[in-house]
Parts: sequence; C-alpha cells; structure tokens
Amino acid sequence: MNINDMIYRILAKEGGYVNHTADFGGPSNFGITQNTLSRYLGTVVTPDILKALDIETVRDIYELNYYRIPRINKLPEPIQPFLFDTAVNHGPRRAIKFLQQVCNEAGFGPILCDGFMGPKTQAQAQACFEELGDWMLAGLVRERQMFYVNVISFDSGSNVFLKGLLARARSFLPEHCEP
Repeated sequence: MNINDMIYRILAKEGGYVNHTADFGGPSNFGITQNTLSRYLGTVVTPDILKALDIETVRDIYELNYYRIPRINKLPEPIQPFLFDTAVNHGPRRAIKFLQQVCNEAGFGPILCDGFMGPKTQAQAQACFEELGDWMLAGLVRERQMFYVNVISFDSGSNVFLKGLLARARSFLPEHCEP
C-alpha cells in the first residue's frame, strides 16, 4: 500500500471538523489538531482557520510529520499502515514505542522504548517481522488496544470513544490472526 492509499484510509476514519468536549486533544479537522496546525504553519491558529483547513495541507502534514520524519517509511511495508495510523492517532513517538515494546516482548531486543526510530529499532523491527510476519502486527494491535484501555481507566470521560478506538485498532488485524 502506498502513502496516498494510507492517507486516504486515515482521512476516511478521521472525518472532518470535530470539537468533542471529551476529547482532550481539543478541536481537530481531518484528525489535525489546532496545536499541530499551529506548529506546521508557524503561527497561532484559531478554530476558524482549523475549520478551513484544506485537504492538501492535511496530506502534507500527515506524510511529513507522521510518516517520513518518524521514519515509518523505513519499516517493513506490511506494518507501515498500522504504525502510520497509530502515529496520527497517538503521535509518532507513541507509535514507535508500541513497535519497540513488541520487538522487546518477542525477544528482538533489548531496545530502549524511547519512541525514536534509530538504526537498532529499524533493524530489530525488520528481524521481528521476518520471524513473526502477521503475528507481529497482531502484537502491535494488542499493544494499542491495551493503551486505549489504560487511557480510559485514567480518564473515564473518554470512555465514549473506547468502542470505536478498539475497532479502529482491530481493523488492522489480518483475518488469520483474529482471536
């Protein structure tokens, strides 16, 4: 799957402008928060500017900040869509931490779970995928789902999102890896 296909799928999940009171990330448009757009544009962004966000800017932000800079594009192709989606949903560092945790748990470490894609993380992720294949992806999905449950346990107001978030993570499971 190429980057444009991955962005298209994320856009379908993120939708348009949202300002839900239980979302601690604040208002967003196509999954881009007000803070993210402010950093990207180098100026303070108002909700009206966020509402007027064009799709090409969203695509640029996604590809640069959530795919290329965190080096998700350097990982085995079958796990890229999941980690890219995770980076958009949780931030790139959290996505890479999930990867590092799964590599460590599978015996492909020790890797420091710092959320940065260094050469060791990249090499161990490649080795882990070569050994486990789709089961590595299943481990990544499990890490993400456990993270959601932990977040909800500390912020019960976010419980309204749990079912959808778990389904979003589960949507990446290969059929033969489903429980």
